[in-house]
Amino acid sequence: MHPLLADHQPEFENVVAHLREDLLTLRVGRANPIMIEQLLVDAYGTKTPLKQLASITVPSPRTMIVSPWDKSITKDVEKAIREADIGINPVNEGEQVRLTVPQLTEESRKELVKSVSAKMERARIAVRQVRDKVKEAIIKQEKAKAITEDVRYDLIEKLDELIKSLNDDIKEIGAKKEREIIKL
Repeated sequence: MHPLLADHQPEFENVVAHLREDLLTLRVGRANPIMIEQLLVDAYGTKTPLKQLASITVPSPRTMIVSPWDKSITKDVEKAIREADIGINPVNEGEQVRLTVPQLTEESRKELVKSVSAKMERARIAVRQVRDKVKEAIIKQEKAKAITEDVRYDLIEKLDELIKSLNDDIKEIGAKKEREIIKL
């Protein structure tokens, strides 16, 4: 791979990785700690991610237990989950917080599919922005006589192939998540 393309490869990979992480946080009817571990809890005068303050266990497919290591912040944990508005109602059981993920309704499934589509579109836009930046760099190199016109055409062709591959990946990741949402 040409250095101009290789230099920007991590940016393209980050877009796809971010989409994967973003889709993992969606509530799809199954308990998954990823849904809540990044929630910020106002504890000890600072906002801290939940995963740094508590252990999160999944005793059943639709239940999570959040056990703060310091039991004095249990109410703060409950409040953070409630205010996050993720569609899960926390129940404070004294030393732990129980979360029951509600079954998805047909309407909420449709909303989740729309959300997946929106996240996929944002990923496609991010890929296009990186592509435009790379194309600009290629054209600058040609104007500076660092590469020939033939090399420019080859690079742009390789870039277009890379973009097509990334867009196919984005489409497949999104389709897989949509199937997961509909199947549940």
